[in-house]
Amino acid sequence: MSGGARPSAPARVASNGAGVRSMRDVAVALVKRVSARLPPTDLDERDPAYIRETLSRWWLVSSFYFRAQVRGLERIPSQGPVMLVGNHSGGYLIPDTIVLSVAFSAYFGAERRFHQLAHSWVLALPGLGWLRKYGVLRASRENMRQALSAGAAVLVYPGGVNEVHRPSWESAKIDFAGRTGWIEMALETNVPLVPVVAIGGQETALFLTRGERLARTLRLKRLAGLEVLPISIALPWGLNIGDMVGHIPLPAKITIQVLEPIDLRERYGRDPNLREIYDDVTGMMQRTLHDLADERRLPVVG
Repeated sequence: MSGGARPSAPARVASNGAGVRSMRDVAVALVKRVSARLPPTDLDERDPAYIRETLSRWWLVSSFYFRAQVRGLERIPSQGPVMLVGNHSGGYLIPDTIVLSVAFSAYFGAERRFHQLAHSWVLALPGLGWLRKYGVLRASRENMRQALSAGAAVLVYPGGVNEVHRPSWESAKIDFAGRTGWIEMALETNVPLVPVVAIGGQETALFLTRGERLARTLRLKRLAGLEVLPISIALPWGLNIGDMVGHIPLPAKITIQVLEPIDLRERYGRDPNLREIYDDVTGMMQRTLHDLADERRLPVVG
């Protein structure tokens, strides 16, 4: 029997290498193109008039599409700077952030300054420029410091892209990757810390892997500052590699629980141990997340 000749080992290696380079080139080109869209940080881009104008339509999305429940908003101090620290889910489209932002502005009023820190990629995605009008800022210590100094409530997600792209079967897991910068900032600025726990966002797509190994293979951290290249199954793409152009979230039920505020100096003393605070706060959040997970009957349905 005759058949086509199999490519030699060097040819296969060369072919694989070309494929890796092609994927890397596409990813780097996308990152550079999107990064060029990022405007400088401006706290005053948050637009109370725009929020008042659009709040009702986002309330409908939150209430009927995500069937959102946000509990405990009354625990957030009614005025002055405060740091909200949350777990984060749902890929780059941040559905839990949208739900919380709508609930916060409906409860406290559009005039109260509220900023949410997000990965720079989110702010540069096509069609999401309106997020800046709701107060979303690029995640950095300097932006957090500026917002708190302006008297704002600031929402920070220590888990970042590591947590937001975790596999869907880890939906009920807090994953801050050991980061303590949020604790240092709360101590530095002497603001109350309010834990916020959310569930449901990781059911808005089927998240398969963060893609750390793929990102390392493509050398994306050095070339484009990306530590992950997540893979998910999401609308409308089917297989979604990178989530670089976003996706349509499934209408998963999102529930958010606000916990009691913590005065770190009062609770942990003048010379607090960062690891003790980290373990206490994340442990408290993990227990709450387990309780929220126990309330759910089915994925997406809630």
